[in-house]
Amino acid sequence: MENKVYSKMFGWLFVGLLITFASGYYLSLNELLLMKVLSIGFIPMIIIELVVALLMGFRISKMSPTTAKVCYIIYSIITGITFSTIFLTFEMGSIIVIFLITALLFGLLAVYGYITKKDITKIGNMLFVALLAIIIISIINIFLKSSSIELGIAIISILIFMGYVIYDMHNIKYLVNSLDEDKAAVYGAFQLYLDFINMFIRLLEIFGKKDD
Repeated sequence: MENKVYSKMFGWLFVGLLITFASGYYLSLNELLLMKVLSIGFIPMIIIELVVALLMGFRISKMSPTTAKVCYIIYSIITGITFSTIFLTFEMGSIIVIFLITALLFGLLAVYGYITKKDITKIGNMLFVALLAIIIISIINIFLKSSSIELGIAIISILIFMGYVIYDMHNIKYLVNSLDEDKAAVYGAFQLYLDFINMFIRLLEIFGKKDD
């Protein structure tokens, strides 16, 4: 059963990333549609993302598999809308290179998380505390506008989500015991999706070439 969950999980991870990048790229090519969508405002979209993430995190055990899949797809679409600005800001070649680097790094970390025999469940709390600290510092830096702090946030965020890839890959073994196969696969994919997207964004911030 565990192997089936992993195969389904990576299938859903691929679907989520495909939806996000395809919808973001499509919107970037349709300026009128993009303006209409963005007129909704980023705050409502962030709230929707937050609500979906909280539902997935705290209600996954009570959700039906279909509801979990719908929530995951909605989250992927909303993220795709925000990703449209990335395609307008950075060179396409740079986006592709950073995506491939992220995929390679993600793959290596995922393999380690899968094969390691170490009990790494305890690092989840440390990663969560570190993530909260980064969020707080990011909010403070909105007012400080320090490029040095911004670079430090990006670097530390990459390290945090690298740790999360290993943790989430390892943790799926325990999810199988508490969730049914479909929900475990979707929830695992959602967690890995968040890790991949955040690693990609931070790597793009540091190494991406902006479009002139």
